[in-house]
Amino acid sequence: MNKINEMELQNLRHLILAHNVSHCKLTDYANEATDPAIKQFFQKSAQSAKQTSDDLMTFLG
Repeated sequence: MNKINEMELQNLRHLILAHNVSHCKLTDYANEATDPAIKQFFQKSAQSAKQTSDDLMTFLG
């Protein structure tokens, strides 16, 4: 794979940070939810945000 330039690195950093923040917030929402369907929705969304963040991290390695 080709090396990424500075702008691409900054964009990746911002995307990874945004997905990490989303993961944390969605996890908190899931923990506060009392309705099982809502809880599951937030849990799945949090997992998706974490997976995307992890996938984006592969571009840095």
